[in-house]
Amino acid sequence: MTTEVSQSAAGGVRHDWTRAEIGGIYRLPLLELVFRAQQVHRAHHPPNRVQTCWLVSIKTGACPEDCGYCPQSAHYKTGVARQDLMEPGEVIAQAARAKESGATRFCMGAAWRQVPDGREFEAVLEMVRGVAALDLEVCCTLGMLTEAQAERLKDAGLTAYNHNLDTSPEFYGNIISTRVYEDRLRTLAAVRRAGITVCSGGILGMGETEEDRIGLLHQLACLRPHPESVPINMLVRVEGTPLAGEPALDPLTMVRTIATARILMPASMVRLAAGRKQMSREAAALCFFAGANSLFIGEKLLTTPNPLPDEDEMLFRELGLETFASEVTARDGRIHAR
Repeated sequence: MTTEVSQSAAGGVRHDWTRAEIGGIYRLPLLELVFRAQQVHRAHHPPNRVQTCWLVSIKTGACPEDCGYCPQSAHYKTGVARQDLMEPGEVIAQAARAKESGATRFCMGAAWRQVPDGREFEAVLEMVRGVAALDLEVCCTLGMLTEAQAERLKDAGLTAYNHNLDTSPEFYGNIISTRVYEDRLRTLAAVRRAGITVCSGGILGMGETEEDRIGLLHQLACLRPHPESVPINMLVRVEGTPLAGEPALDPLTMVRTIATARILMPASMVRLAAGRKQMSREAAALCFFAGANSLFIGEKLLTTPNPLPDEDEMLFRELGLETFASEVTARDGRIHAR
């Protein structure tokens, strides 16, 4: 196991990991695992710098998917009000405010099963062009999309497309029945062929086993190239969803998963995403030490709460973290701080 980790630390990037190898890394004693992840992190990234991202829901609720974790699903009564697609000007104004708050990546999410062609897609393209003109990285998460749609998004200036794998292939059917795992992989392939960078990660705390977490990491680490962005989310339990009664996730599971992701995908941005409101600052600090180098700012992520800006500022100050923008390219899969 030392050999595999040292290869990554020395600059080698692998795509042929086995589940057994990943399991061996994931199950290392936690302090040893975090130490090795920090070595890999420092070999590929500035050690005390993080990127801040802003996520906004541009179309909320009434989604036909039945994702068990999602308060925006039309299948559940969660109190989330339906909101039609926002006007491009309003979204671009929000992006400008996000930039003033220090964000260098602006992400737009729409509660669709798949991207609809026509007036709504044209509006999204206008949003992408407007946000890109602000010199922000632009990410969208709009559901499944075709290669032709991906190419149009690329032409409009889209930097990245988010489409999470969520969990392992084996556990996926326990969480979602309205699409299959291969649908997600096809969307990621369309994004990659269009020359857009890939943002894909998962959600922890949905009732999955340790083997499922290892399976998710295996799927991500065997993509060629690796996703340039890997968001790791902690389930936010929302009343009315099927997963509302799941027990709270041990934050050290987040730390362990982030550290393993850092070792497996050394050049990727590992993003500490949903669930930070449920974590202590000590747990968040461990996540950064384990290799996370990005987080989402703003008072909410789509429809779920996020730490307040002054809380994040205090955390950065106490940890000695500085923010930066990144330049990501689908060509080499590398992250370059600027």
